[in-house]
Amino acid sequence: MNTKILKIVLVGLMAGLCYISFMFLQIKIPTPGGFTSFHLGNTFCVLAALLLGGLPGGVAGAIGMGIADLLDPAYVIVAPKTIILKLGIGIITGLVAHRIFHIQHKQGKALWKAVILSATAGMLFNVIGEPIFSYFYTAFILGAPDNAAKALASWNAITTTVNALMAIVISSILYMAMAPRLRNNGLLKKIAPKE
Repeated sequence: MNTKILKIVLVGLMAGLCYISFMFLQIKIPTPGGFTSFHLGNTFCVLAALLLGGLPGGVAGAIGMGIADLLDPAYVIVAPKTIILKLGIGIITGLVAHRIFHIQHKQGKALWKAVILSATAGMLFNVIGEPIFSYFYTAFILGAPDNAAKALASWNAITTTVNALMAIVISSILYMAMAPRLRNNGLLKKIAPKE
């Protein structure tokens, strides 16, 4: 099997899962500066980065959730922000997972720890970056009043933290369930980034 084609297909699959879990598994919250939401989209961005590496994981998240934003009238104007942040989540998660912890070579408790810390690193980037980026994007690019931008950033801080915790837990469990099977059939070695 051609490894490049396999990776492209998996990026597409993960982008689809990001799209579905963001678009259909979300609770929207209106604020004076726009909408924020509780959702599971970041879960599959993180999972993609753990399986495929940072850039492919980030691309999957950026494509999946970027398209979801473009197709939702409530989020269409913030799609560029989403694309940048989801790309960042993937890159940071993958960097920590594959360059610092080398998760494809770990097993047992060491793997659990490395996976959770890698997912946490990517989501920490989002927890810090989302409210800050949201404020500046809403206030300076979209031209919203300062109070509205601050309200959106405050709500984003809350929803992003909850989303991050869900993403860390669910993506870690999914990776730990998938990794042994993928390792046993030789796929993990094919799809994980080369060191």
